[in-house]
Amino acid sequence: MTFLSPSLLMVAALTLHLAAAVPAVAQPGETVKVVTLGTSLSARGGWQEPLRRSLSACLDSDVTIVNLAKSGMTSEWGLTQIDKVVAERPDIVLIEFAVNDADVTEFMSLSRSSANMTEIVSRLRDSKTRPTVYVMAMNPVSGLRGMIRPFLGRYEEAHAAIARKLGAGFIDHRPAWGRLSNEEMAKAIADGAHPDPATTSRVIVPGLVRALAASGCLTAKKE
Repeated sequence: MTFLSPSLLMVAALTLHLAAAVPAVAQPGETVKVVTLGTSLSARGGWQEPLRRSLSACLDSDVTIVNLAKSGMTSEWGLTQIDKVVAERPDIVLIEFAVNDADVTEFMSLSRSSANMTEIVSRLRDSKTRPTVYVMAMNPVSGLRGMIRPFLGRYEEAHAAIARKLGAGFIDHRPAWGRLSNEEMAKAIADGAHPDPATTSRVIVPGLVRALAASGCLTAKKE
């Protein structure tokens, strides 16, 4: 199992803090629509419904989440889905493709991945509805699936740099995963890549809510 060094964890935590400065578009009480676009980590991650409930309670708003992610896809496929995402008229778009772009069997160079992500983020942010866009780094990958992704960290950091450059948010889930013990991690990500939905929701949903509700939860303010 591969873990982040303390220094990288600190940088990642700072990145998450900075991402929270990119506010969600909808105001409290308004309907919020979120679209998720990415790989199997989103397509069958199981975290969308827990996020919907938590974000709805936080914002005191109706929240809808449309999951347009697809297992096995890379950012090359993501480019073909932009019109479909825009057609949903989302307030927020969550994107992750690093884990498959970094798979050496996909023959996706870092420069090509970066170009794809730049176009995806740019076209979404320049679309008519101008959604708030967040790029995400997901869970660690180990075992055989980790071996075929030896430079995953480079792809994740490249995607993070693109988000910052283009004024999008970057939500880094790696520090949250890093707080699990070796035993917890091995149990949660039994196949080395796909965490079980219950653990995924427990680990990443709090960070997502903090980032998407940048001004803080109304429930917390009322208390």
